[in-house]
Amino acid sequence: MSENTNQKPEVDAPEGPAPEQLEIVDIVEGSGDVATAGSKVDVHYLGVEYETGEEFDSSWSRGQSINFPLNNLIKGWQDGIPGMKVGGRRKLTVPPTLAYGPVGGGHPLSGKTLIFVIDLLGVS
Repeated sequence: MSENTNQKPEVDAPEGPAPEQLEIVDIVEGSGDVATAGSKVDVHYLGVEYETGEEFDSSWSRGQSINFPLNNLIKGWQDGIPGMKVGGRRKLTVPPTLAYGPVGGGHPLSGKTLIFVIDLLGVS
């Protein structure tokens, strides 16, 4: 994976079975302010399906970061972003229980394990 946080990351296709727990891997350690559970976060992110490696969403593709209260985002982000520092890049592998729920949950990504690469641009 690229370590240049000024450009869209690339995710290699994972091997083996999807994890059943949230996996958090820091690719680049940030040096700025620390995100907390109550933070509003400004992030760039890439989301891919674990099974296929297919991209399903990317702020990079839209050319604009997103800015949201962390508690409005999926549980995998609520659990996986706190402790991250601004300037960092983190990979979250999120099981369905912490993403969009089990198969048949009404969301196109229900039942899927998802990988997100998140660049933390700011916290407030």
